[in-house]
Amino acid sequence: MSEIKLRESAARALHLAAQEMLGPPRRRAAKADVLAAIRRMGMLQIDTISVVARSPYLVLWSRLGDYEPAWLDELLAEGALFEYWAHEACFLPIEHYGLYRHRMLDPEAMGWKYSSNWMRERAAEVASLLAHVREKGPVRSSDFERSGGKAGGWWEWKPEKRSLEVLFTAGQLMIARRHNFQRIYDLAERVHPGWHDGLTPPLEEVRRTFVLQAVRSLGLAKAGWIPDYHRTRRPHPDPAALADAGLLLRARVEGWDEPLYIHPDHAQLAARAADGELRPSLTTLLSPFDPIVWDRRRALELFGFDYRLECYTPAEKRQYGYFTLPILRRGALVGRVDAKAHRKAGEFELRSIVLEPGVRPSERLAADVAAAVKRCARWHGCPRLRVTHAVPEGFGDLLEAALGSVQPA
Repeated sequence: MSEIKLRESAARALHLAAQEMLGPPRRRAAKADVLAAIRRMGMLQIDTISVVARSPYLVLWSRLGDYEPAWLDELLAEGALFEYWAHEACFLPIEHYGLYRHRMLDPEAMGWKYSSNWMRERAAEVASLLAHVREKGPVRSSDFERSGGKAGGWWEWKPEKRSLEVLFTAGQLMIARRHNFQRIYDLAERVHPGWHDGLTPPLEEVRRTFVLQAVRSLGLAKAGWIPDYHRTRRPHPDPAALADAGLLLRARVEGWDEPLYIHPDHAQLAARAADGELRPSLTTLLSPFDPIVWDRRRALELFGFDYRLECYTPAEKRQYGYFTLPILRRGALVGRVDAKAHRKAGEFELRSIVLEPGVRPSERLAADVAAAVKRCARWHGCPRLRVTHAVPEGFGDLLEAALGSVQPA
């Protein structure tokens, strides 16, 4: 197949189509749609911040609309999903377990996620904990009393929590299920009894598969975008060589110097994009850990969206807010909103909503954003909305008016 030529807008549309974010869902979601969405993305990143819905639930909402968050927990408990380190900590389809087994077998290469010193110096304690799980069954870190101090990051975790985490990274324990989002650990052979290491694919095959998966999930990709998706380490397979072998298609985006690659599964979708037939119509809010924006460099190059999560920035130095959600509107990232769901009060607060430079406020834009915000608030169980701060100021007035009149789809 000859090189596919795309305009920038078509490249964005192809990316969104691959992520199932081109238009709103056509029907109410079912449990199977949760698993299908994770398979399309390849993974679902986990984060615990909950000023709005925790990130994995929000990423699914952006794609599926109203759905039952418990379905994600059920799929994990049923063994359709497992947890491990992919882009970061992620929910992953269980059929991909073998692709990550090499990481479990070489945990020292996982950096801060594993401590060989801890395993060596606390060998007796770790062995005792593993024996406890084997004899008594699944455990949570909260099952163990804290001897003192304050809970926090890795170095402030109680010893049992640190041991559970290194055993998880080494693949000896898996996450059997979650309760109130707390991990419940059990022996890997009990959680995934059908696995044995004779099933582990060769490392070269794994590396190649990660490249192909990333390109398929992204819709199209520069070579430099690919390693970030699964956080792979060198050596990286050359996508040009995979294209020579017929495993990827080549593409060019008008005005870009670097070539791009498209998975053959998206050949027809790419042709439609090139013909201008993919027209993004969805307006929604994105999690900061959505695959569309989690690679900040890719978000800048593809959407012109310069994004940084500021929850780890001191409050006085934040420009946009604690947990800003990018606003996707009809194929463009047009702004960001720092939202908070006051669930007990039933109020969804837009603490700050800021449009991107060059985005012109209009009644139509305000109506699209208001409808998306109302859908999100309703899903959070917050029927009331409040706009605290908006930039530009005139957009705040338009948005207030739209929020008062719009009926969410």
